[in-house]
Amino acid sequence: MKDNSASGDCPSTQSTVASNADSSSESDFPRNSPSVAEPPVATATTSLTAANVPTATTANANAATAPTGSASSSRVMPWIAALLTMVFWASSFVVIRDAGDHYSPGPMSLLRMGAAVIVLSAWMLFRKPRFPTSKMSWLIMLIWGVAWFAGYTVILNAAERSIDAGTAAMIVNIAPLIVAIFAGLILGEGLPWKLVIGIAVSLAGIVLITIASFSGVVTIGGLLLSLAAALLYAASVLLQKHFLSRDDSVTVTWTGIVAGTIACLVFTPDLITEVADAPMNITLQVIYLGVVPTALAFNLWGYAIRFLPAGVLSSSSLLVPAIVVLLAWLVLGEVPPLLAALGGTLCLLGAAFTIVPQMLRSSSKSASSANSPSK
Repeated sequence: MKDNSASGDCPSTQSTVASNADSSSESDFPRNSPSVAEPPVATATTSLTAANVPTATTANANAATAPTGSASSSRVMPWIAALLTMVFWASSFVVIRDAGDHYSPGPMSLLRMGAAVIVLSAWMLFRKPRFPTSKMSWLIMLIWGVAWFAGYTVILNAAERSIDAGTAAMIVNIAPLIVAIFAGLILGEGLPWKLVIGIAVSLAGIVLITIASFSGVVTIGGLLLSLAAALLYAASVLLQKHFLSRDDSVTVTWTGIVAGTIACLVFTPDLITEVADAPMNITLQVIYLGVVPTALAFNLWGYAIRFLPAGVLSSSSLLVPAIVVLLAWLVLGEVPPLLAALGGTLCLLGAAFTIVPQMLRSSSKSASSANSPSK
């Protein structure tokens, strides 16, 4: 780059230096020893050096600047992926509210996972899958897929049939606390006090949202199913972070959804009956659940979990209840009660208290790496 730019700026210098290539293999900068033959060559070489100094300086500055943008982007993109995941997952609660009247838990999960498999399989045709090489990774990936995409979705759907949706969401959202504790103690992520306080504040907000939307429908079975869903949620996040986060996230997500779909095939006869009876717009809503909150959102989640601590990332799901309140207001025209609005605000504050310090820490690391001298 340096020689070409110099030759473009100084064609006469290029010819002079080229004619003396055999007599001098020196660098562009002149030696202290005097030149024996043809003094004009030394003058030309000095001119070439002077011309190249600004170019080299500019090139070095550009080289130092380029990684900064790349490093900054690599720090920001996982957070963007996590935020989009929360928005897409929140939209699923709004959709399930309508679809739950026409589809039972198992068939709804099968239709949702089937739509996700079709979309991701089409995507996999245009990219080279990178499957795990060890049998243990395969076993963990299949267990994770059945637990996350079959067990969790079916159990949560069943819980919301025998318990108030808000109460079910409150119980399920203890999962981020479980993840934070286990990730801190077992995965070595630590338990920052800001993380714990942020989760506590968000859970307080979820309690207020639950009280505001409570319909009086509570059963012991529903409570136990919600708790089981929370445990499956936490176990799936920890499995993915510890064992699967270093593998290709698209391949892992696709394989897990395929495993979950196969596990849900037992609901095929009921699905056939319910598809025939359900309105077309409801069926399309369930298909949306498979395409966006499942296929797309779980790929974004898989990307984010490669770079972010499991405890911090799972705590971002505490944003979901607040986003649900907002979406229900914007999409369904449901004006939230004052208590629900206050609860949503607490969810946002708690999540911000948890996430923002980690984002600032990532930014400071990016800035320090950019300012460190290159070797």
